[in-house]
Formats: sequence, structure tokens, C-alpha cells
Amino acid sequence: MTSTLAPSTRPVADAARPPVSDRVKAERRLGMLLSTPAVAVLLAVTAYPILNALWLSLFSYRLTAPDQREFIGLKNYQVILSDGLWWGAFGTTMLITAITVAVELVIGFGFAMVMNKVVFGRGVVRTAILVPYAIITVVSAYAWQYAFASDSGFVNNWLGITQDWFGNRGSALFVICLSEIWKTTPFMSLLLLAGLAQVPGELQEAAMVDGATWWQRLRRVTLPNMQGAIMVALLFRVVDAFRIFDNVFIMTAGAEGTETVSILAYRQTISRTELGLGSAVSVLLFLSVVLICTIFIKVFRTDLARVRGG
Repeated sequence: MTSTLAPSTRPVADAARPPVSDRVKAERRLGMLLSTPAVAVLLAVTAYPILNALWLSLFSYRLTAPDQREFIGLKNYQVILSDGLWWGAFGTTMLITAITVAVELVIGFGFAMVMNKVVFGRGVVRTAILVPYAIITVVSAYAWQYAFASDSGFVNNWLGITQDWFGNRGSALFVICLSEIWKTTPFMSLLLLAGLAQVPGELQEAAMVDGATWWQRLRRVTLPNMQGAIMVALLFRVVDAFRIFDNVFIMTAGAEGTETVSILAYRQTISRTELGLGSAVSVLLFLSVVLICTIFIKVFRTDLARVRGG
């Protein structure tokens, strides 16, 4: 009897995984050295608030009755996660984040293309595009609230209608998302503009010589070389959009089903003076952001060294 051994698949798997080059190792070490001071300062500033919020979340603690403070462990988290208010606020936050970031990516990329191609008056064009981002968020939110006010807003006058924009969930979320897109699209375009600067001009010229159309150059030359910048821009905006507070607080204060996680934390901590529950909501918000970042990086993982040709 002869036996046949199945060939090992380990060499194939190892061959499919290229070794890390010395250049990549050196860049990783340099990145660690450059980021260490900033990380140290960030931890020094944020470590205490985070740990303090985590500690307070383990207590039944109302600010108006400090003598009745009682350690209850994870009961605050159990109460929050079993309450429909949390899941409603979480769903609203996810909806706002998905809509605003998707629209900002498309419009921001268009703005970045314009800023990258403009030759005459480049400074004026870039300044005009970035003006909304320079306006304070609170001021911007009040301006949008005034524009869409049912009695004195000029939007209804222009459209010739009497719509109560903040009177129902759909229209209120529409205005909130619109204001968020108007305010933060310039930030997205600025990050994407930096990515466009990384696209080699020689590749664009070679594609044009080969007869590639504008769409083919965009899909096969521009976007592949911008993977790193696109991932960074999306990650920054997703994290920022998930913590939205100002626009919602000023326009609706969370009414009509527009309450976000940040508004829920504010209500529990400030309005109801429930420091234990409010701290638990804040910790869950922090953990949600960390989880979103982790999933985002895993799903949209980009080999930055390969993108740069390393």
C-alpha cells in the first residue's frame, strides 16, 4: 500500500505574503517616533476625564443628592442598553453619520478636483470653498435654524410654502444633515486635495497618451493612488459626525426623534443631573467610536506603503 501525502499549503501562503521591506520598517519606526509626543500629550489630557467618567458610571449618583451616592457596578449600562431611548439615539446618530459622510465625500471630491485644477485665482477659489468650515458651528446652526424657521425663515418665502421644517422627524433631519454637509464638506475637500497631490502626473499623462477617457483615468489612476487619503478623510469625518451635538441641540434640542447619543448624554448629565447614567452614556459613546474606527480600519484597510510604491 502506498500513501500519498497532500502537499503543504504553507509555502504557498507564505509566498503570497511578501516580506516587509527595510523602507517600510524604517517608515514605521519614524512614524512611531513622530507620533509618540502627540500621543503622550493626548493621553495626559484625556486619560483622567475618561477614567473619571468610567468610575462615575459605576455609581448611582445624582448631583442634587451627593450623599446618596451608591456603588451599583454595571447596572447603569444594563439600564441604558435595555432602554429604547439609547437605541433610538444610536440609530439616529448612525443615520446622520451615514448620510452626511457619503454626501460630503462626493461633493468634497468635486471641490478638491476644482481646487487642484484651477490655475488663475487659485487662492480665491480655495478661500471661498473653505469659508463655511471657518464659521463657528454654533453660529452656523443658528443661521440654518433662522433660514428654515416656519414663521420668519426666508426658505419658506422663496419656496412659497408654510412648511414647519422642525415639526417632524424627516424634515428636521434633512435640515440637520444639510447644515452639517454645508459646514464640514470643506474639511473633507481639504483632505482629499492633499490626496490628489500624491497622484503622479506622469501616470495621468501616460493614460491620456493611451487614449483613456476622463472616467477611466479617474477610476484606474486617480482613485487607486488616493486610497490612503480617502480612508483618512472618511475616518476623520465618521468619528466627528458620530459625535454631532451643536446642530441638533440648537435646531431641535433632540425633539421629534432627532436625539443623538451626545444629546442623550447631555440630558442625563446636565438636565437630569444623573452623573452615573450620563457618564455611562458617555462611556458607551466613546466605546462606539472606538468600535467604529476599528471596524472601519479592518474593512477599508489600505496598505499605505503599497500605495506609495514601497
